[in-house]
Amino acid sequence: MQNQAADSLQGAATEAGSLRALEAELSLLKEVLRLLPAGVTLLDERGRLLLTNDAATAQLRLPEATQALNQRREIALELLGTGRTLVTEEAIGPGASQHVLLSAHRPVYIGEQKLLLSSSADISEQKAFEDQLFRSAYYDELTDLPTRRVIEHRANSLLNRGEQERFALAFLDIDNFKHINDYYGHAIGDALLVGLAKRLSRDLRETDMLARISGDEFLLLLSPVESAQEVADYMESTLKRLSAPFFIDGSEIFASTSIGVSLYPEHGKSYEVLRQNADLAMYRVKNEGKGAAAFFDAGMEHEALARMKIEQSLRLAILEKRFCCAFQTKVDIRSQQIRGIEALVRLRDEGGVIQAPGDFVNLAVELGLIDELTHLVLAEIVKSIDRINDTFGPDATISINVAAKQAGNPEFMRSFAEALEATGFPSRFMIEVTEDAFVAKSHFQQEILPMFRKLGVGISIDDFGIGYSSLSALADITADEIKIDRSFITDIHKRPRSQGILRAIESLSAALGMTVIAEGIESFEELAYLQAATNIRYAQGYYFSRPIFLEELKPAIPLASETRVSLASRPLQESRPGYSSRGARGYRR
Repeated sequence: MQNQAADSLQGAATEAGSLRALEAELSLLKEVLRLLPAGVTLLDERGRLLLTNDAATAQLRLPEATQALNQRREIALELLGTGRTLVTEEAIGPGASQHVLLSAHRPVYIGEQKLLLSSSADISEQKAFEDQLFRSAYYDELTDLPTRRVIEHRANSLLNRGEQERFALAFLDIDNFKHINDYYGHAIGDALLVGLAKRLSRDLRETDMLARISGDEFLLLLSPVESAQEVADYMESTLKRLSAPFFIDGSEIFASTSIGVSLYPEHGKSYEVLRQNADLAMYRVKNEGKGAAAFFDAGMEHEALARMKIEQSLRLAILEKRFCCAFQTKVDIRSQQIRGIEALVRLRDEGGVIQAPGDFVNLAVELGLIDELTHLVLAEIVKSIDRINDTFGPDATISINVAAKQAGNPEFMRSFAEALEATGFPSRFMIEVTEDAFVAKSHFQQEILPMFRKLGVGISIDDFGIGYSSLSALADITADEIKIDRSFITDIHKRPRSQGILRAIESLSAALGMTVIAEGIESFEELAYLQAATNIRYAQGYYFSRPIFLEELKPAIPLASETRVSLASRPLQESRPGYSSRGARGYRR
């Protein structure tokens, strides 16, 4: 009996120990389950929640979030009925507070019960990052508009349907945006782009699309359209809407837009052709005055081919250095002495015919070739400096034109300053730039101008009186010379209003210590007025001399010679048809 009692006690102790071990193991498993970073839930066939750990409680926002739990119950009832597994993304919560779970659901049997075991990981940060990558790839960060590839995909989808549904593709470009951006600053330029995008987005249908494809360029897809007239009417209302001023940071900004339109299928049957043709139509508007809309026509394609041919010729001419220099004098109209010369670049085409700069300089700027062209001009001057000195005198200043785009480019201007210094006579030179370089919020006035001042290089404001010119702008400009554009000088003796403006420019320039030069003198009457009614000392124009090419300059004469070449020794200067035939005779250096 005692043995049996002992065995019973021992058995009870063993059973109690096993129970304690089991309880400890269960407690450990519960704690592990509770602390798992993945959310775990267990639901029965009636949708009752049997188990949930801390992570799942936080993820599903229990017990408040009944909607999330109801979603989980619906999944349980479906999967337990079919026996299949499911991996899905679950969006929990409303609006900005919403987070995303990646959940795996699997039916399991525990004992005789059929249950749904679900485990979830919070992937909200990953999804936010993916969304950010998607938007950066397909949406413009500034305007929140679709990018080029999105509208291309949309157009191709329409084309791939095989239906003859008409649609229109419009290419929009802000006129003079660079001037606006430079003058007001990039922050206001960006705000203008945002404001313009909002105006363009008004009245768009769900089937239409507006995209920003580059800095100041937009593409608009209108689909479907019934007729060209419908599109024309829409473009007219769009231009009217864009003509109203933009009020940005205390500034009233007017910004016109040029629009080119192509229609499917009339103007192309692929996205690329339609886009190119809309682009061509837009450039036609740019060339004919800006701020309007035009449909593509076949003549524009011929113009584009001609332009491409000019571009190729220009690149080849620069490669082969088929440029030459001509020099036009700046004359003291009272002492009849040459004060300086302006170097004018000319292109000699493959047939040897010399082309005026209006045909290629702007294109060189647009194509990014103007920097090399400017250095070529300087090299020609240095190579021919003896002839220049013998013809015009060793003290005559030598002016070189620099485009406003170059003037705002520190990298080019530094290289140009170094090239001028390397000539050994940098103080002989004067750089002519338009006033845009000064009034624009660029590096020129603060960073670039001091470099040239240090070298003794003079600064001239070219073409004053056009573009953004204003008398108030002169007060903030540090320059040695101001050249009044010929549009003010032509028939000055007949134009009282221009005479008043001329006197104001002259007076302010004198107060600021700037020399005034009148450009484009072509008649005796214009010269006589300047001599009699103003204090202007210097002028330039065909009345005094046409541009003289390097090969026309007299060969250099030894410095020991007492005889120097004067202007009177040169051939009689030609003049433009209809202008005075008086040449350079009577003017001396």
